Amino acid sequence: MSVATSIESGIAGPAEPFGVAPGEADARIEGRSTWELAWARLKRDRAAMISLTVIIVIILVAIFAPVFAAITGHGADAQFRTTGMTPDGLPVAPGSRFVLGTDDQGRDLLVRIAYGARISLLVGVVVTVLVVAVGAVLGLAAGYMGGLVDTIVARLIDVVLSLPYLLFAISLVSINFLGGPGLPIIVFVITVFSWAAIARVVRGQVLSIREKEYIEAARSLGSGSWRIMFVDILPNVVAQLIVYATLLIPVVIVFEAALSFLGLGIPPPTPDWGQMISEAQQGGLYQQAWWFLVFPSAALVITTLAFNILGDGVRDALDPRLERL
Repeated sequence: MSVATSIESGIAGPAEPFGVAPGEADARIEGRSTWELAWARLKRDRAAMISLTVIIVIILVAIFAPVFAAITGHGADAQFRTTGMTPDGLPVAPGSRFVLGTDDQGRDLLVRIAYGARISLLVGVVVTVLVVAVGAVLGLAAGYMGGLVDTIVARLIDVVLSLPYLLFAISLVSINFLGGPGLPIIVFVITVFSWAAIARVVRGQVLSIREKEYIEAARSLGSGSWRIMFVDILPNVVAQLIVYATLLIPVVIVFEAALSFLGLGIPPPTPDWGQMISEAQQGGLYQQAWWFLVFPSAALVITTLAFNILGDGVRDALDPRLERL
C-alpha cells in the first residue's frame, strides 16, 4: 500500500477495530438513558433483587389465593369445628391437613393469609397512587405558583402533619363516616394523613427547579403555568416520586394493619393480617396457639421488609451521584 493511499484512508475516517464488523462499534458505545442506567444499577444490588423476587411471590400468592383454597378444599371463611379444632376448643397446630394450622374459629390459616395479602397489597398500591398524585399536584402548585397558593398549601401541610391520625380515625368511625369500618374509611384516612409529606418534598424540589434557565425559556415562549409544571418540571421530580412511592407502600400496609388491629379497618370475617394478629392476642390465645400469631405477623414483616429494601435499592439506583457503572 502506498503512502498516499494510507493518508487518504486516515482522512476518510478511523478504521474499525480489529475483529469488529462495520457499525458494531457505534452500536456498542451507544449511550444509555437514565432509566437504563438505573435498572443496570438495581440489577447489581443483590438485596434489592431478592426483595423484588419476594414481592413478586407475594403478589402471585395474592392473585392465586383462590387456587390455594381450591387445592386445600378450604374456603377463606369456612369453619372446621371438628377437624380444625381440638377437643378443648383450641386451634389445630400445623400439619398435613392444615399446613399453617387453624385460627380460633377452625379456619385454614394458610388460605386466610393468602387472601389477607390481597387486602394489604390492594390498600398499599391504591393509597400510594392517590397519595403520590395528590402530593405531587399540590407540591407542584405550591412550589411553582408561590404567593398565596404556597402559603395555603404550606400551612395545610403543617396542619395535616400535626394531627394524631389514630384519634382522627377513631372519631370518623364513631360517627359512622363512609359507612363505618371498611375499605373506604381505610383509604380515606391513610390518604389524608400521607399526602403532606410528599407534597413538602415536591414543593422543595420545585422551588429550586423553577429558577432554572429552561423554565425561564419556557415562560418566554408563552407556555402556561400548568404546562410548565406538568411538562417541564414534573419529569424532573419523577425519580423522587418513584423512590417515595416504593418506600410508602410498606408504610401504608403497616398503617392499614394497625387500623385493622384496633378494629377500625376491614370488618370480619374478611381476612386481614392486622385483624388476625388482634384475634390471636385476645385472651392470650397465642400462648396455646403460637402459629396463630407468628404466621400472620411473619407475612406482615416479610412484606414490609421486602418493600423497604427494594425502596432503598431504587433510591440508590436513581441517585445520579452514584458512579458505580
